[in-house]
Amino acid sequence: MTNNRRSENSAEHQEVSALIPWYVNDTLADSERQRVDAHVGSCAVCRDDLAVHKRLFEGIDAQPALDPLKEASLKRLQARLDVAQAQNALPSIPPLAPSRSDAPWPGWMAASIAAMAVAIGLLAADRWLQFEVRAQQPNYRTVTTSIPRPPGEVIRAVFAPSITLVELQTILDEAQLKIVSGPTEAGVYSLASNSTLTVRSSLALLRRHSTVRFAEGTLREPELREPESGSSP
Repeated sequence: MTNNRRSENSAEHQEVSALIPWYVNDTLADSERQRVDAHVGSCAVCRDDLAVHKRLFEGIDAQPALDPLKEASLKRLQARLDVAQAQNALPSIPPLAPSRSDAPWPGWMAASIAAMAVAIGLLAADRWLQFEVRAQQPNYRTVTTSIPRPPGEVIRAVFAPSITLVELQTILDEAQLKIVSGPTEAGVYSLASNSTLTVRSSLALLRRHSTVRFAEGTLREPELREPESGSSP
């Protein structure tokens, strides 16, 4: 029972305390004013709170209204704020001495930074020129692009990307060829003969297979001719 009464009193105290500002400016209904009067008569805390609010209200009511002109009103408000700030001002703290980092940089440091900026600009320009030169050069090779000829090369060939190593070796064995270089970026293999079979015969054997996309001899035309029958060695 005691706890319930305390809870009721606490709730009543909070509600009445919230009504005190409206009680002071005379905007409460009669029933609420009577409720505040009854509570204040038995509550010293709310009684003191009511007295403080009354003094504040009287002080605000006694102040002259702001001038219609904006400048005069703002000046008067600023003067009031200055007075209040002076009354509540804390002891002044002497300003800190400027640190070395705040001091102006010496001339030599500024000159160094300028020199670094120029060097960085020149380096960036050089890299850009190199990039432009590389961009203008073709980054690809075709089958017919002239590339150094490996020793012993007689045929250049391109095989299908799907060809397996076993299939590739079978085709090379049949044409009696061996790989001496490759593949290049364009997928070109350099092939050399590993028997007495002529280049023309090896080319014919290569071109029989669908997985051989390209096959061409790299020797000059007289070297590709087969020896005539009956000719003396």
